[in-house]
Amino acid sequence: MAVSRREFLAGCAAVAATAPFGLPGTATSALAAKESSARMSLGLVTYNWGKDWDIATIIANCSATGFNGVELRSTHKHGVEITLDKQQRQNVRARFADSDVELVGLGSACEYHSDDPAVVKKNIEETKAFVQLCHDIGGTGVKVRPNGFPKGVPQEKTLEQIGRSLNEVAEYGARYGVQIRLEVHGRGTAELPHIRSILDVADHPNTVVCWNCNPTDLDGEGLDHNFKLVADRIGTVHIHDLRNEAYPWKQLFGLLKGANFAGWTLLEEGKVPDDIVAAMRENRKLWDGLAG
Repeated sequence: MAVSRREFLAGCAAVAATAPFGLPGTATSALAAKESSARMSLGLVTYNWGKDWDIATIIANCSATGFNGVELRSTHKHGVEITLDKQQRQNVRARFADSDVELVGLGSACEYHSDDPAVVKKNIEETKAFVQLCHDIGGTGVKVRPNGFPKGVPQEKTLEQIGRSLNEVAEYGARYGVQIRLEVHGRGTAELPHIRSILDVADHPNTVVCWNCNPTDLDGEGLDHNFKLVADRIGTVHIHDLRNEAYPWKQLFGLLKGANFAGWTLLEEGKVPDDIVAAMRENRKLWDGLAG
């Protein structure tokens, strides 16, 4: 049976991790292992820089610019949706497995804040469908979101409802080895104290936070305080165009390094530049300086 480049490297890594003294040429000290595991990775969210690219173009452009992974946002040209049949899913999986770009996960628009139980249930079931798709194509997580508070409902009730819904989809995702990534999102719900309240209910370990680099991160007692509210649960980070200094990138990356964050920082930017590939190259250089 043919073995893809990624599968070969993954196999080597697995052997190295289980060998008592490591493989020739590999670091074996605990310190070296810790330093290696604490490295962040840079990837792309297809919103909005890749929304008009098919899978081949996504892989080619990410590979050419040093973006090592991608989160595929639903409804974009890549066409990776829950409607794909078994063969189509196998094809998507194979294309990423044979590339040097990792499929980090899927970006859904599933949300659980509605005051209509039928709507919440529909979103839960759709999340489960995204979990199945993510598993089938080789991804590791599905992004979901809160999206505001419904009028006339106590905020505490909505936060608890979101948390309970997350526990249900997180338990389901764990069966497939797929994380549920809660994006810090929505009017009001993006405030970090509210995200913390959701997490206090959503205590299943398969739910993690997707830090979203919002202006509200700086509210209240500031970035340091708000970051520490959820630092124990951060699984992925959505950064934006690093050439825009409106957000305190240096401070954020310092906090991530201080927390030994070793996950994906994924560039998600709404404003599309004239030359996306050139902008990606510039962002890679800036990211190297911040993350190094």
